[in-house]
Amino acid sequence: MQRTLNGPVPDRIARLPRDVRGYPVPFFVEWAGGKPLFPVMDPDKMKACMRRSLCWICGEPLGAYKAFAIGPMCTVNRISAEPPQHVDCAKFATANCPFMTQPLAKRTPMDKFGPVQKPGGVMIERNPGVTAIWVTKSYTVIRDAGKPLWRLGPATTLQFWARGRQATRREVDASMGSGLPILRKHAAMEGPEAIKELERQLATTAEMLANFVTWPPEEALTGTIPVRENSAELADVDLSSFEAQP
Repeated sequence: MQRTLNGPVPDRIARLPRDVRGYPVPFFVEWAGGKPLFPVMDPDKMKACMRRSLCWICGEPLGAYKAFAIGPMCTVNRISAEPPQHVDCAKFATANCPFMTQPLAKRTPMDKFGPVQKPGGVMIERNPGVTAIWVTKSYTVIRDAGKPLWRLGPATTLQFWARGRQATRREVDASMGSGLPILRKHAAMEGPEAIKELERQLATTAEMLANFVTWPPEEALTGTIPVRENSAELADVDLSSFEAQP
């Protein structure tokens, strides 16, 4: 089954290997038996990205501007569990990755693939339905239980994407509103100082959303990916193969 890609394909992406359906296989993906395991990160690729400043998606050298494709709640604490990407690679991924374009797509359980290396930090186990592209010229690598995390520098631009196109303010607010109770719960577990810091971060994020982000008009956004929120099929997208279950 051949898949149609959404939007233009950057030259860097075009140089990647493809699977049997024609999907470009990102640089970070683990391979097994000659087949890509899309949700599984190759730890050697992670090390290569860190040591040689390579793009997480295409594997080619990064320039001055680095893009982080992150969940909207990560714009609050400004932490990413994945290395940076080229801006055009990040936009291509957010426009074509099934998990990023289909709000009802589910994460594939990692135990399906046996022992795999999981990222650092605390992952919110949900599909936020929205992806932020945070572009910056700086970042700092920190460690959580020995695993790398990327603390993002000041944003030069910030966009939000949903369903393969730029997201509206209403979509971002809905996604962040559903994730906020989880952040508050974690902060409460850590104590009063964590709660205070979270409130500070939320205020900073609210200021960015109000005055820094340029939002598309909602009436102009039809998107290129069908909106099928009530589809039972979408809820069963198998992200290990990028194929919908029958």
